[in-house]
Amino acid sequence: MAEEHPRSVRVDGMQSLQPTPQRRQSRRLAAAMREVITNLVSTTAEPEELAQAAEQLEAIAALLGSLPSGQSYEGFSEAANAGAALRALTETWDDDDPERFDFFDHSPLIGLSNPLSPPMVVDYDPADPSRLTARANFGPAYEGPPGCVHGGYVAAVFDELLGATQSLSGIAGMTAHLGVDYRSPTPLGEDLVLTGWLDRTEGRKIWAKAELHAGDRLCAESEALFIAMDPEGFQELLALRNAPG
Repeated sequence: MAEEHPRSVRVDGMQSLQPTPQRRQSRRLAAAMREVITNLVSTTAEPEELAQAAEQLEAIAALLGSLPSGQSYEGFSEAANAGAALRALTETWDDDDPERFDFFDHSPLIGLSNPLSPPMVVDYDPADPSRLTARANFGPAYEGPPGCVHGGYVAAVFDELLGATQSLSGIAGMTAHLGVDYRSPTPLGEDLVLTGWLDRTEGRKIWAKAELHAGDRLCAESEALFIAMDPEGFQELLALRNAPG
């Protein structure tokens, strides 16, 4: 009998999303916007060329602004909140509806429909399913030191991966502390691999650790503490987020 491993709400939820027509086009638009951002921060175009591009983008912004808007999903886009929010929303969700995980598609780090995300892709470690891995490749828009990823984005991908990792405990919560040790510069334009694992749990406290590598080189290490959040508290946050005005 195969050994059972804990499951991540983040990984299973993202993988369950269906390629609906709306989602395909939303992701297509987000991918195009990422290209715009990458080209914008790298361009040496003349003022006239920039003006032409700006006019076209202003027209696109006006078009998007004229379309129906509002919160297109119910829930949360941060992996660290998965446990508390799922418990808070279970009574209103259809367990057979994969669209209940649509919020992950809008995450600023993993969301394929969010042009701000690199995006990073999180999955189970094939060598050890009790761990999670993440892959990302940061373009020039994320530069800090010359040719290197800004340290704030390094911390952000750790927070996302560790948030997914601590959900393996089954008592997932919200980030209380995140520590990052930068071991060597994290390069732009290279495939990065992160690995996260549970360290320990004590009551409502969950600790998780992770490493980030560029090839064989260790770029950074991180440890985070999460505190399990009660469903009622998360419902209050949702109510504030969804309140009119």
